Amino acid sequence: MTIETRQTKPFDDQKPGTSGLRKKVPHFQQENYVENFVQSIFDVAPKEPSKTLILGGDGRFFNREVIGRVIAMAAANDCEHVVVGQGGILSTPAASNLIRKRGAFGGIILSASHNPGGPNEDFGIKFNTANGGPAPESVTGAIFERTKAISAYRIDPDISVDLETLGETDLGDLIVEVVDPVADYAALMEELFDFGKIRDLFESGFTMAFDAMHAVTGPYAHEIFEKRLCAPEGTVRNGTPKEDFGGHHPDPNLVHAKTLYNDMMRSDGPDFGAASDGDGDRNLIIGKHIYVTPSDSLAVLAANAKHAKAYADGLKGIARSMPTSAAADRVAEAMGLPIYETPTGWKFFGNLLDEGYVTICGEESAGTGADHVREKDGLWAVLLWLAILASRKQSVRGILEEHWQQFGRNYYARHDFEEVEKPVAERFMAELTAMLPQLGGKAAEGFQVRSATDFAYKDPVDGSVTEHQGIRIRFEDGSRAVFRLSGTGTVGATLRVYLERFAPGPDGLDRDVGEMLDPLIEAVDALVGYRRAIGRMEPDVVT
Repeated sequence: MTIETRQTKPFDDQKPGTSGLRKKVPHFQQENYVENFVQSIFDVAPKEPSKTLILGGDGRFFNREVIGRVIAMAAANDCEHVVVGQGGILSTPAASNLIRKRGAFGGIILSASHNPGGPNEDFGIKFNTANGGPAPESVTGAIFERTKAISAYRIDPDISVDLETLGETDLGDLIVEVVDPVADYAALMEELFDFGKIRDLFESGFTMAFDAMHAVTGPYAHEIFEKRLCAPEGTVRNGTPKEDFGGHHPDPNLVHAKTLYNDMMRSDGPDFGAASDGDGDRNLIIGKHIYVTPSDSLAVLAANAKHAKAYADGLKGIARSMPTSAAADRVAEAMGLPIYETPTGWKFFGNLLDEGYVTICGEESAGTGADHVREKDGLWAVLLWLAILASRKQSVRGILEEHWQQFGRNYYARHDFEEVEKPVAERFMAELTAMLPQLGGKAAEGFQVRSATDFAYKDPVDGSVTEHQGIRIRFEDGSRAVFRLSGTGTVGATLRVYLERFAPGPDGLDRDVGEMLDPLIEAVDALVGYRRAIGRMEPDVVT
């Protein structure tokens, strides 16, 4: 081995967000940009309980090149074992599983999640710690501080690894192991779910369409749905990962998965539709003639988890992010379970899962998961839906309607105003924060404000406090509006407005979502003037 220490200069814009470092590919292609961030990870991350690193990504453009650099740097930074997915492929939940299974000190995951890929599109690097989950703020903060002071990085320039050939390569002080990225994950899913019962569902004539969006879940879906569960060939669509995701945006929502949605609205369409995103941690669920919101999906999965082998003995608790609708709260209350409301970001669920406080977690941004890993898990959510459908022998619509009859319905939507000029978005949020004390008791369009707060979270495990996690306006009738700036984009700012209105069962369950939420939108705008402030009357994406 030939270890070199190369001089470098720190960059001043590497601050990682809640999901790691994300920039456009040309930004990452600057001299030493990747090396600076990766070296900062190696400098900060404790190599415990082992010196094993898990490595992989979603297959987007620049993925293979960065994997080569990370391996070369791992050899020079006291790593003893790097486990990498064949072809550089490894979904985020599969990486979390491998970190836990191999007792690794962590994993480097190369992805920009649901953002587009290509030479001029997005790339990302994030670090997961030994529990398999996203690094907590104490670690990401330390990485950021290190990037501002770094003056050199270490690398073995002679190392080159064949990513296509399975097996171990002994490089002296470092062993690089190329593994089947699907095998361990598929085996875990078979432990959690009764695959025989789901196979019987497909053999009965049940039909499904899964859109992998030319992203990382294609190989996983082919193996699990078509091979192990015997769904007909062609059930998986767009199943070959591509560097540019086929020129599409790998975000499983009603805009970017429009073809799947249209097929599910046809009378001769499949019985069940699903999709996942770029790195495999998000999910979209659609029944025939009915779309399931992520918030409703979390609530239904929690209420029916007993139909899956892994959860037959019940749940320990449920957690949701603050912007996610309160539908899961009503399930928790009825089942006598604790419910936890956290900031957005899967890392906030980590302590709750590690300490056994909760079993199932979810976010309105199409992320759902459980205690089998420490990441949200798109295919896991699809499999849990299939397990419920196989056990209850009802349609998605039938299950949803019964759920609403029992628990009531939270009419809900998220409005994304994308690529708002960052100073404009930040000025609006600052002005909104300043007006919070005056909003209490105010009314508009028949809605009276009960409280208006800047959400802060105190972790029940370690007592840490996380502030400024979104503005939450609650109304006397149980309606809510939430404002947040998203950190997942790479251009401008995305202002997200979450709107929720509750209708108790059994009445008021078949209302049009727009009919229910339009009056709330007008009331919120009359109170805070957000559309005028950002210069947009209509959102770019409605979920």
